[in-house]
Amino acid sequence: MHMIRDTVLGLWESSGLAGLADFRQLIMIIIACFLLYLGIRKKFEPLLLVGIAFGMLLTNLPISGLYHPEFWTADVNYANVLHDGGLIDFLYIGVKTGIYPSLIFLGVGAMTDFGPMLSNPKSLLLGAAAQIGIYCALILAIALNFPGNVAASIAIIGGADGPTAIYVTKTLAPEYLGPIAIAAYSYMALIPLIQPPIMRALTTKKEREIKMEQLREVSKTEKVVFPVAVTIFTVLILPTVAPLIGCLMLGNLLRECGVTDRLSDTAQNALMNIVTIFLSISIGATAVYNRFLSLDTIKIIFLGLFAFALSTAGGVLFGKLMCKLSHGKINPLIGSAGVSAVPMAARVSQVEGQKANPSNFLLMHAMGSNVAGVIGSAVAAGFLMYIYR
Repeated sequence: MHMIRDTVLGLWESSGLAGLADFRQLIMIIIACFLLYLGIRKKFEPLLLVGIAFGMLLTNLPISGLYHPEFWTADVNYANVLHDGGLIDFLYIGVKTGIYPSLIFLGVGAMTDFGPMLSNPKSLLLGAAAQIGIYCALILAIALNFPGNVAASIAIIGGADGPTAIYVTKTLAPEYLGPIAIAAYSYMALIPLIQPPIMRALTTKKEREIKMEQLREVSKTEKVVFPVAVTIFTVLILPTVAPLIGCLMLGNLLRECGVTDRLSDTAQNALMNIVTIFLSISIGATAVYNRFLSLDTIKIIFLGLFAFALSTAGGVLFGKLMCKLSHGKINPLIGSAGVSAVPMAARVSQVEGQKANPSNFLLMHAMGSNVAGVIGSAVAAGFLMYIYR
C-alpha cells in the first residue's frame, strides 16, 4: 500500500502539473494557443508564427527542461549549454551567434529580383524614407526610459524585417528577444490591415490612380555586378552589418550569375525551410512567462506599431514629394512598400492602386521600393549596432 502511495506521489511530484506554480505560465500557454490559432486558422505569417507559438508553448510548460534562459547571459558559457542544456538551448545557439538571421537573408537574396530597383534607382530613396519610423521610435523609446541598446532593438521593428530585428536584438538586448521578435513578425503578418488606412489617409484618389511607365529591362551584367558592388560599398562603410548584407547579396548572386542554379534552389527552399523551423522555435522559447509578461512588453508592442506605422507614412509622404517633382509620373502608393516586408508590402501597394484604378499595375514598381527597403533596414541595423554595441 505504501509502495503504491509513494509511486503515485512520486509521479505527481515529477509531473508538470505539480510544477505549475505560477498563474503567468497559464496565461502564456493561452497566448501561445491564441497565436497558433492566428497562424493556422487566420494564416497570419503561418510559416513563422506556428513555430514561434509552439516554442512559446514548450518553454512555458513546467519542468520540460528544453530551454534555460539563465544560460543566455551576456557572457554565455557554451560549455554549460552543451553539458546541461535542453533541445531548444542547442537550437538557440544559432540565434545567439547570428547564424539563423544570416541564413534567412541568404534565402531572401536568392528569392529576390533586384531588377525593378535597378531599373528605377529612385526607388532606393523610397526605401530609405521608409526607415524614418526606426529613428523616431528610437527617440521615443529613450524618452520612455529604455536604455539605448534596448531602444535600438525596439526601433528596428519599424523596418518590418524579422531577421534584422532578431540580429540586432540578440546582440544588443537578448533579454528582450521574445517580445521584439513576436512584435516584428506580428506586424509583418498584419501589413494588409495596418498599411491601407495610412496609405488612403495620406493620398488623394487622383494620386492613387496614377499609372506608371513600364520599367526598362535590366541586363544580366547589371544584375551580377550589383550584389558584388553593394557588398563592397556597404561593408566598407558599416562592417557590423557584413553578415546580413553579405548573405543577402551572396544569395542574390547565386540567383543571377547563371552557374549556381542548384545552390540558389537550395537556399530558396530546403535551407530556408530548415532554418525557419529552428529560428521560429528558438524565438518562441525566449518568451518565458516571468520575462514576457511585463509592462515593458506592452510598451514594446505599442512602440513597434508606432515605428511600423510611421515608416509606412514616411514612405508614402516621400512618394508624394517624388510625385510632385516628377509632375505626376510616380504613384505615391509605392512608397509604402519601402518597408522591408518582401513581397507583402508590394502586394498591398498593387491592391490599393487597382482599387483606385482597375487598369493600374504597380507591383513591379513597388517591388523596387520593397527590395530597397531590405537594404535600408539592414543599413539602419548596422548604424544602430555601431552606436550602441
